[in-house]
Order: sequence, then structure tokens, then C-alpha cells
Amino acid sequence: MVGVTTTLPISDAAITSGSDFGATGAAQQALEQHLPALVADRIATRIFAKDHTLWGPDAEAESAVRLGWVEAASVSQALVPGILELRDALKADGVTRIVLCGMGGSSLAPEVIAGTAGVELTVLDSTDPDQVAAALADRLAETAIVVSSKSGSTLETDSQRRIFEHAFTEAGIDAKSRIIIVTDPGSPLDKASREAGYRAVFNADPNVGGRYSALTAFGLVPSGLAGVDIQAFLDEAEEAAEILNDDAPENIGLALGTALGGTNPLRNKIVIAEDGSGIVGFADWAEQLIAESTGKLGTGVLPVVAGPSSPEVTSGADDVLVVRLVAADADVELGENEVAIAGGLATQMMVWEFATAVAGRLLGINPFDQPDVEAAKVAARGLLDAQPEPTPAAFVDGAIEVRGGDWLGAASTAEEAVDALLRTLAGDSYLSVQAYFDRLAFVQLEGIRDQLAAVSGRPVTFGWGPRFLHSTGQFHKGGPAIGVFLQVTAAPAEDLAIPDRPFTFGELIAAQAAGDAQVLAGHGRPVLRLHLTDRAAGVAQLQGIIAALGSRSASVTDN
Repeated sequence: MVGVTTTLPISDAAITSGSDFGATGAAQQALEQHLPALVADRIATRIFAKDHTLWGPDAEAESAVRLGWVEAASVSQALVPGILELRDALKADGVTRIVLCGMGGSSLAPEVIAGTAGVELTVLDSTDPDQVAAALADRLAETAIVVSSKSGSTLETDSQRRIFEHAFTEAGIDAKSRIIIVTDPGSPLDKASREAGYRAVFNADPNVGGRYSALTAFGLVPSGLAGVDIQAFLDEAEEAAEILNDDAPENIGLALGTALGGTNPLRNKIVIAEDGSGIVGFADWAEQLIAESTGKLGTGVLPVVAGPSSPEVTSGADDVLVVRLVAADADVELGENEVAIAGGLATQMMVWEFATAVAGRLLGINPFDQPDVEAAKVAARGLLDAQPEPTPAAFVDGAIEVRGGDWLGAASTAEEAVDALLRTLAGDSYLSVQAYFDRLAFVQLEGIRDQLAAVSGRPVTFGWGPRFLHSTGQFHKGGPAIGVFLQVTAAPAEDLAIPDRPFTFGELIAAQAAGDAQVLAGHGRPVLRLHLTDRAAGVAQLQGIIAALGSRSASVTDN
């Protein structure tokens, strides 16, 4: 990696795997402070030996049943023939489109794997009625679905399975022949699916948590059925595992983990910038892995998905560490307090899983549990069961209904409301934008992330609901109480019933949004809720509001 200001040497083995690493400033200081002890304590080989004592007494019970990921690349080799055989059989039946119904780790890893391979995979990780309807309307006769749920009780995936099964049947298609299940052995879904006679049921290793499951059946089944060369993917991952299982300062996983969790004072905003790596959507996968693994007990590091020229990259803020994802042969010159890392997709996934476990040890937390994720789920179910009237809007501005707390003050327009929210940001805060509607039809809304970062001068995350609830949602509640939240919901064009359920998709996603806002507000955090009564008009209005705030901020700065 030519041009890196400070480079950690790497072994010949790492070079043949196509991986590389460089660090400067606080990250380099963390390496100097922590790497010798990590090597002396044999942390790498102990992780691969599944030493569940590495994260302290309180974490031992969970760690003892969550370290299967270290051998996933080898164990999962046995899955390949069955996946390829099913792929060929589906093709013979005229199935050319695979839809993945999954959330969190069950959807993010396959999306990255398929996207990087240039293979079509429809990922349905939403309860938005419009997005579900769009997935149903596309080539149903040529479609099979993969329903992925580790617990087997995920409400979103159960709802998606129900409506697809109903749609297949209504179209005269044998639904059982088009449904493939991925779940833990013995889960409620495992038992019910075998009894129902679905096309195939794949069991994943129960000793691997969802966010570490990229190299298990959860990552491989949908990717392989869609057409990815999963054999080559696993072979690369096996090579990476051999490199990581080495107690040496050249271990790239030890280095990355140290940079993530070992800066002093802790730089707890990790800005992950795609900068030519060639891996499609990797930062979104890493975001879930890091946020859910580290955001607890009032600490953790918040991943921020950004571009190489995003405001956070050049801000120089003392709570930010920039990690650039680059090509292995890139000519990279790092600024102060930056990391650059390169490698193939399977290599990177192994490295980041390993590094997250190392960061957990340095942070003094259990990187394998998610104690605060359930709170929003419970709140959503309570709202679904009670069916309360929506909280009245504070006011309506065009296509936007505005709801917020006392901090709204005298705000009477949506622009004033957003401005009031931004004024609650402190020197160590972050802004989280959460959009609960169709992420495919309104992808342009993501553009407000960089604009808000420029206006606020603070790191900004952007998550599509409800999928972020299975990732950064843990950090929002369990990490440092420094988040400020902008929630955007939207009325669907037409609601969709969920077969044999007393609620619709529209009611479900509304309850998920309201439940999360309720929990966040209960933690004392500011939450501004903007409901778009018309999606297209509301998105355009919101984009205009953020642009106006940006112009006003630039004008003040210039003067």
C-alpha cells in the first residue's frame, strides 16, 4: 500500500491473500500500546481455540456458545454440494430469481456477497407495504424465496413468508416447492418447515451469532442459489483464517481490532469510507457487526458509513477514526488518525469478525450479546396489540406531519423543527437518521446524510427501518447516551394484509417506528418524527429543507 504515512508490516502469507493495512495518528499509537500485549497473551490463537474466558466472567456463558464463526469457513464446506444441487434443480424448474426474506445478519451478508459478485439477489428486509408489494410483483412465476431466521421467530421474516406463500398459491404455483428455509436446528421455524414440506431446510451452526454468520448457511444459501461461486468464497475465507490464527504483530486482524477499540481517549465514531475496494456495500455489513457487538454498557464504537470525501472524513474531530476500504494495489496516502485496509471480500469478512472480537476485549464488553435489541421489539408488539391512536402531530407543514419533544420550542415549520433537533447536538453527539419506508424506490433520500453532516458538524448515520433495528439499534440504546434521532416515516400507496395475522404490513412498520421512538425517548434522547403523508412530495420537501439549512449554514460561515 504505497504512500501510507505509517504502515504495519504484513507477512508474505497476508500478501498472497491480497490483504494490506496501514494506520496513522491515534490508530498507530493504539497499535504501539496494545499489540505487544495482545501478542504476548496469545489472543489470536486463543480466539481460534474458542477460549470463552477472553471477554471476562460475565461474558463466559454467552461466549462459550458463540465462537463457531472461527471455523465457519471449514465447517461450511459441507453445505456447498447441497446448495449447488438445489440451484441446478431450481433452474430446471424455471426459477431464475431468488428473493431473500431476512433481517440483520441474515440479509446484509448475502447482499454484499451477491452484489460484489455481480449476481442478482432480491433482498427483502423490510415491512414497508410498497417495498413488499414491489417484490411480489416482479416475476413471481420465476421466483423462489429463501426465508432466513436464526431464532425462527423473527416477525418480519414470518410476515414475508406468509404473504409470498399466499401469492404463490393464488397464482397456481406450488408454494412448498418455492420456499427454502435457513434456520438454527430445532428452532420453531425448523420444525414447522419440515412439517410443512418446504423445498429445502438448511440448518446453520447454532454456535454462531447472526452478525457473525456470513460464512455459514445464512450467507451461503441465498448467495449460492443466486449464482455466486461460494466454493471460491469459502476457500478464500479458509486461507484468511489461517493467517489470522497467528500470534504476531503482523496479524492484520489484531491490528484492526486494536485500532477500533484501543485508541486513548477512545475515538468512538468509526467512519468507514468506501474508497475503491471493489466490495459492494461492505460498510453496511460492517456497521451491523460493529454496532451490535460493541454498543452496550454505555460504551462502544459507532460505525458511520460514508464516502471518501464525506464531511466526517475531513472534519478532524477528536472522537472520529477514519477507516478507508481500499484496493490491494492502491496508492494511498492517509491523513491523520486514519486506517486503510484492503483484501478480498471473504478475507475482509473474516478479518472484521476477528477484529470486532478483539475490540470487544479492549473495550471490556461481551461482543456476542445484544441486550438492548429486544426493547424496541417489545414496544412494537405492545403497540400492535393495543392498537392505540397515533400521537397527534405538533403541526403539519406541507406533506410532513411533525412530532417531537419539548425541545421543539416554538418551531412551526418542518425546517425549524429539524434546526431545533440539530441544536440539541453536543460536542460528542451523533445524529441518526432513520427512514421507515421503501429503501429501493427512494434511495435518493440517503443523500441528506452528507448534507446533515456538513450542517451539523457531527457524524451522521443513515439507516433504513426496520432493518437497522437489528444492527445499530443496539448501539442507540446500549451505547453512550449521545445520540440525537431524526425518524422519517411515510404513508404507503396501499396497505397490504398479512395472511392469518390481525395486523397489516402498514400497521407493523408503523408500530416498529413508534416503538423504537418510544424506547429512545425513554432513554432521554431527542427524537424528531417526520411523517410523510405523500411519499414523493414529502421526500422532495425534506430534501429541500436540508438543502436550505445547508445554504443558510454556508452563508453564516462565509460571513
